[in-house]
Amino acid sequence: MEPLRKAIGRGTSENPTNRFETLSVAQDLEHLDESDAEQFAARKHPTEYFADVTQSLITKNDSPDIPFTYSLNPYRGCSHGCSYCYARPYHEYLGFSSGLDFETKIMVKREAPRLFRDFLARKSWKCEVIAMSGVTDCYQTAEREFEVTCGCLEVALDARQPLGIITKNALILRDIDLLAEMARQHLVCANISVTSLDQKLTRAMEPRTSSPAARLNAIEKLTEAGIPVNVMVAPIIPGLNDTEVPAILREVAQRGAIGAGYTILRLPHAVKDIFTQWLEEHLPEHAERVRSRIESCREGRLSDARWGSRMRGEGIIAETIAKTFSMFRDKYNLTQKKIALDTASFRGPSQNGKSQLKMF
Repeated sequence: MEPLRKAIGRGTSENPTNRFETLSVAQDLEHLDESDAEQFAARKHPTEYFADVTQSLITKNDSPDIPFTYSLNPYRGCSHGCSYCYARPYHEYLGFSSGLDFETKIMVKREAPRLFRDFLARKSWKCEVIAMSGVTDCYQTAEREFEVTCGCLEVALDARQPLGIITKNALILRDIDLLAEMARQHLVCANISVTSLDQKLTRAMEPRTSSPAARLNAIEKLTEAGIPVNVMVAPIIPGLNDTEVPAILREVAQRGAIGAGYTILRLPHAVKDIFTQWLEEHLPEHAERVRSRIESCREGRLSDARWGSRMRGEGIIAETIAKTFSMFRDKYNLTQKKIALDTASFRGPSQNGKSQLKMF
């Protein structure tokens, strides 16, 4: 008997062994009959939240192919459960797995607003744009309960600290009044990720993200509020969503986006096996084609960690994607490459430690 292993509402059914650990856990359902095994394997996997007591918040990178130096991530792990997420291996540094653990065991930096305030109060801080988030989504489901991101936005507005927000969740609209005030002072831009317009595909590939329609609506509402929006078609997966590029760019332009960028799928460490297993489970008839086209962009491999090529890929298919994206980006006037934010007005956080912006 081969029991079903699909985890309801999750991007993967697997918990691959942590590459830093010597022990692994194997699921053994041989003691159950077939109906019990199916029920056990398909059970819901609840999300658990843990307090992240780290006292460092702002991360610095020097990668030449990442367009920001500093980033702030209020959460570690992400309940969105995107099967392709490059951030999954970061969970292994916490002793967890890149698989279900990444989606169900979320570390919450409850003290992030205070830590952010303390960071901005440093005399050594020379203001420049901070990305939020560069790894896991700052508007994932946890934000509804913990409001850590909202607290950090209040600190940023109080200090006149510019932020570039990266999300694929329409929950960003909850903070639209606060963001509109930041935008009025040229302190924020929103970067919305749109991977597909196909609700069936996104529901399987990104099971707990906002629907494509909700993301398009978020772009429109943010634009109407005066908040500049850039769109990331990320990742483009050769053989799966690459043909949607023209339609995606047309739709986001109609909603008011002013710029667009993309990355080609990259599958570091355990993500290779998680994503290919997802393909076999959800799209078995397309799995071989998608895999071969990914490999054609990665010199015969599924992953390429080299700077310069890891975001864009190489070869004929990668070049075709680049030309197609460039052509339709220009056609729909999504050509603003960088939204200028104000770093000169930075004044640091209020002395009393409390923002005057609770009205938002």
